[in-house]
Amino acid sequence: MAADNDRTRHGVAIAGILRRMSPEALSELISSIAHNLVAAGQAGALTDELIPPVDKLAVMRPKDRAHGDWASNIAMQLAKKAGMKPRDLAEPFAAALAEADGIAKVEVAGPGFINITLDSASAAAVVDTVLAAGAMTDTDKHLNKVNEYGRNAHLGGQTLNLEFVSANPTGPIHIGGTRWAAVGDAMARVLEANGAKVVREYYFNDHGEQINRFAKSLVAAWAEANNLGEAGYQTETPCDGYKGAYINEIAARVQAEAESDGVDLTALAHQDQGLNDDGEPLGEADTEVREEFRKRAVPMMFDEIQKSMKDFRVNFDVWFHENSLYADGKVDAAIEELKSRGDIFDKDGATWFESTKHGDDKDRVIIKSNGEFAYFAADIAYYWDKRHRAENPADVAIYMLGADHHGYIGRMMAMCAAFGDEPGKNMQILIGQLVNVMKDGKPVRMSKRAGNVVTIDDLVSVVGVDAARYSLARSDYNQNFDIDLALLASHTNDNPVYYVQYAHARSKNVDRNAAAAGISYDGADLALLDTEADGEVLAALAQFPSVLATAADDRQPHKVARYLEELAATYHKWYNVERVVPMALTDPETRGDDEARKALEIAKNPEPARAAARLKLNDAVQQVIANGLDLLGVTAPEKM
Repeated sequence: MAADNDRTRHGVAIAGILRRMSPEALSELISSIAHNLVAAGQAGALTDELIPPVDKLAVMRPKDRAHGDWASNIAMQLAKKAGMKPRDLAEPFAAALAEADGIAKVEVAGPGFINITLDSASAAAVVDTVLAAGAMTDTDKHLNKVNEYGRNAHLGGQTLNLEFVSANPTGPIHIGGTRWAAVGDAMARVLEANGAKVVREYYFNDHGEQINRFAKSLVAAWAEANNLGEAGYQTETPCDGYKGAYINEIAARVQAEAESDGVDLTALAHQDQGLNDDGEPLGEADTEVREEFRKRAVPMMFDEIQKSMKDFRVNFDVWFHENSLYADGKVDAAIEELKSRGDIFDKDGATWFESTKHGDDKDRVIIKSNGEFAYFAADIAYYWDKRHRAENPADVAIYMLGADHHGYIGRMMAMCAAFGDEPGKNMQILIGQLVNVMKDGKPVRMSKRAGNVVTIDDLVSVVGVDAARYSLARSDYNQNFDIDLALLASHTNDNPVYYVQYAHARSKNVDRNAAAAGISYDGADLALLDTEADGEVLAALAQFPSVLATAADDRQPHKVARYLEELAATYHKWYNVERVVPMALTDPETRGDDEARKALEIAKNPEPARAAARLKLNDAVQQVIANGLDLLGVTAPEKM
């Protein structure tokens, strides 16, 4: 009786699946068949409990199209559990699949692969699925005219705090921070497309020694510009200071602002610290004049960073100031919380976090013997704050950090565990690697403004926002890579962003030509999308939802970009061999053999029902490209 109930249940599931033969639907169908075979006693020792969830039963696109539209290794996955040979288990799977509506042919190949060929109508159903998807209503959040196709809610109910960039407010955002800006915002968009609530956060490091170094550098630049060396001011950049034209610019702005407010900088107390043992200048001490530069310059730098981010199409929900952790007593509160959990101890006059209890390689000082907080104290407070805010507390705190922070992972995960959270779940740390900016095969190292680094503004000024964002987001952030300025500025197929954007613009031109020829969707017969080129495009369209889900789950937005490049390549190939607007065959073409002439007629001079179907296919590609580019923060142009 139980078996009959299972058979009925899975039979109903199959009936629903057959109306939408997407890759996901095929996986559902295969799962249902597996349960039915168990119920029927045709799967050896296999039980329902041993069958993996549907998302682990993915179908694949065969490399050789002669092997069908899709392939499954389900029999090889389950053979050992069933106590059967893979081919012997594959046969009943294949028989059940062959009976399903929408499947034209099923073959068992090799050691137990199941190759599936769809009928043309079922394969083409994805076109209507794409075009029928609802338009996004929050249009203010999107660059392109996007719709719901590909989106899902499987991350719904989760609030993800995504912290990225977080460059020190001591200079313009360099190329590493720019990479995180592109990747981080794309990451946020991808996660939102999978149903998550994402809080984009920038951690503004306005507390600590780097701010002192910044202020000292500004004082020296101001002193040099005003010839104050003989008045006892250090005019040379401190040995640990910051250089570049921007330092001179900010120093001049501070001077102008102070003068406007009636503040005479030279009247403020100052003290040069002289030279170190190597004869290098130490810069201004902690004095009134240094403080004046600090309190005025940091907000200026903050404003500049915010503008750079906005111009780069990155909009943060939270700009969090590190200094607030100390000012609001959050550092003390977080330490007290860990103390209550038995993870704080005193030693050698300092206060320690016993992180080795939670997997770290050594315990960590959080309050030094001189009473000063170690930097890690702010990290502890910051994570605790993220998890327990009154507004949008994080279920998952995702940190996107630079390559120089790899050593922080152990202590951060230990701290997560000490608070009773699950490392890798409640806290996730992503490490980004270095970017080398190249031009004509040579590294570009110098910025006109920043001196020794390439900045976000440098990159955008050369290649534009679209190319900058796309190029930085299309690579795995965990790998070093070179960015070629000459290539990204070019209008060639070797330029990946141009290649994808051109596919969208080309599809728009097809629309214009079709409209001029009086071709619309009327009378479209999607079953006529039956050529090899059609099939490649249809399969590519069908893969977008799974690509988007995987990109979110794996925290790898570059997978969306690589998918778009593959879709664009498939579309360009289709465009070159098949026409939407009919074109009569030339006289030589009409004199070919019957088979060749028929193929040319289908390709160049389609009947109205086929032309209308191709127009719909063209527009489905257009929509998916617009959707995908939007996820990367890149525009989908009408013309190029």
